[in-house]
Amino acid sequence: MNALATIARWITAPVRYWGEVLGEKDYEKYVAHLKRHHPGCPIPTEREYWHRRWADQEANPGSRCC
Repeated sequence: MNALATIARWITAPVRYWGEVLGEKDYEKYVAHLKRHHPGCPIPTEREYWHRRWADQEANPGSRCC
């Protein structure tokens, strides 16, 4: 691996990490899950997905800090 690729990896690693922490790819993962395990179910829009997810988190806070 050349030096430029190593530097690029070091720069993009925190961005990828925080994207995972914040759920950047969650909708895409959810859609893939629905297609694979529930092919007949309607797929919500991304907006509907996040609305439901946030409403569920508010209704069932679980072990979060706030």
